[in-house]
Amino acid sequence: MTPEWLSMLTDTSRLAIFGSAICLVVHGSRQSLKLDEEETVDENGTVVTNTRQSNLQILDSKQALFLPVGASVSLLMLFYFFDSMQFFFTVVSTVIAGFSVAAFVLPFFQYIFKDCPAQQCRGIACWSRYCECCGPLSLAGLASALVATIVVVTWVLTAHWALMDALGYGVCVCMIAYVRVSSLRVSTVLLCGLLLYDVFWVFFSSAIFHSNVMLDVATKEADNPVSMLANRMNLKHVGMSAPQLSLPGKLMFPSTNVQGHFAMLGLGDIVMPGLLLCFVMRFDHHKAKYYEPKSTGFKYYYFTIALMGYAVGLLLASMVSELTHHAQPALLYLVPCTLIPVVILARVQGDLRRMWVEPFAGLEKPADVLTV
Repeated sequence: MTPEWLSMLTDTSRLAIFGSAICLVVHGSRQSLKLDEEETVDENGTVVTNTRQSNLQILDSKQALFLPVGASVSLLMLFYFFDSMQFFFTVVSTVIAGFSVAAFVLPFFQYIFKDCPAQQCRGIACWSRYCECCGPLSLAGLASALVATIVVVTWVLTAHWALMDALGYGVCVCMIAYVRVSSLRVSTVLLCGLLLYDVFWVFFSSAIFHSNVMLDVATKEADNPVSMLANRMNLKHVGMSAPQLSLPGKLMFPSTNVQGHFAMLGLGDIVMPGLLLCFVMRFDHHKAKYYEPKSTGFKYYYFTIALMGYAVGLLLASMVSELTHHAQPALLYLVPCTLIPVVILARVQGDLRRMWVEPFAGLEKPADVLTV
């Protein structure tokens, strides 16, 4: 007889969650690194950033410290006022997810079309990659917007889990690529605070609010905006056909072992550890480029150890959830499995002080004059 934990590991829903989370973290980190590589230097030696780089959000220690507080407030609002504000919650989350999908597919269209010579650019008629003169009105931008619109509209009309996952993919990649932690200290504050947030709302919220707040919010379904608008316009036959929507804040995959069962993973369990992995990938790249330019060793060793820890954390969270038959705060396993190996390796390599405070300071100097 197959052990329960082994059956869980071979369930396609768990495998899909595992593979998706790993791929999203890697892809988001790579996109963030590409933004660094898009920096150019003008004739005066000044670093010039493009439009996409200007959209970056850098988290400092104060923001990292208060983010779990803000997340708790948002969770309570969803818990208490979901029924009265579900139209607002649905529209806002759908619009954000739609823009994220457009940004997610944009690089794929950029590779399809030719570069845009600025002197010949005609905006909307230009077959080009994303550029300063075209901006989102390049053909690549229009194509990505069209794809995002199709995904969002089809999801609203069908409520299919695969389309909701597509929206989640876009949100994860954009968050990892465009939100950055400035140092290992900020990442530690952020992840430890979110670990406490996750543990409290999953394990201890029932004692105070008489319900598992996290699980209740994660499984809520909202009335379809089409249905709500149709009812206001007295088109009840239209509204009745519109399905309820599960908001795009998680990934869901149907189980092959249990009919009607879905494996779920919150987007925060991908994005928040993903910010750490994005940080260490960028540090690996800059260290190899500036601190050890003559090194021929494997470049992404911090990222590799963090990614392996992330995979182990996902497996532990899944196994404990399956064996205990109780929802688990995934960050309880993901944070130690990613953060501790990175800190230990940084200590061994002598990079801890640099990573902790100002990991990218002074990178414009030659490698032989840099000091820790």
